[in-house]
Amino acid sequence: MRNSVLAAVTLTLGIGTIAGCSAQEQAGIPVAPSPGPLANGGGAAPVQPPPTAEGPGLTAPGIHLAAVPRGDGSFDITEDVVLRTEVALIRLQLPRSGQQLVGMMTQTKPVATSLKITADDQPVPTGTVKLSKTQDLPLPVAATRLRLVYRLSGSTVRSLPSETGRASAAISPLMAGVDGTLPTNYQIAGGGLLNATCPEMTETRCAVGEPPGLGIQQGIPAGQSLAVLQLNLPMQP
Repeated sequence: MRNSVLAAVTLTLGIGTIAGCSAQEQAGIPVAPSPGPLANGGGAAPVQPPPTAEGPGLTAPGIHLAAVPRGDGSFDITEDVVLRTEVALIRLQLPRSGQQLVGMMTQTKPVATSLKITADDQPVPTGTVKLSKTQDLPLPVAATRLRLVYRLSGSTVRSLPSETGRASAAISPLMAGVDGTLPTNYQIAGGGLLNATCPEMTETRCAVGEPPGLGIQQGIPAGQSLAVLQLNLPMQP
């Protein structure tokens, strides 16, 4: 009899917990994000910073670039940008080709696709969802806060076939040309980062920490923020 009572209490508590979770979702209470590519492989999925995140591009002038590597060598990227003054025109600039970059030394042709931009929370008509060269884009209203979501392709060089998943990639913010002095922070997801160099800086090695918790030096000026990553790409589904 006692065992039956305990089982009934446990079942009741379990149902209450499930109901509580459902109520949270219905009330719009934020839950932990699941950054990365969309399940159907279409477009880039926004990468949400942690709820307590702060710093350049989030709560202060600067750029916060969050990148999720994909098994095919592309990256889902979200750039959050806070400018010091309002601008009505932005220059979008892709990373340099890897042809003369140490750690790559192979020509690459970076392309940004599925490009979506908001300025002060207002959608910005891009005229195209594909960016293959530097482009000046007028904003509907002068703004200081921008978010860019896109997929970066064509900027990765795979290593020897014997090293499955090993690759080098060049990344930099599309917004780096708007203000080269803005401090830039990188967030590389997945734990596969092995090394990072920033060829535009005097001290080119810009990796900090140790794998699998390796990161990139924070606060790099946007004009010097090009980073060459050595990483293990995730396995493709």
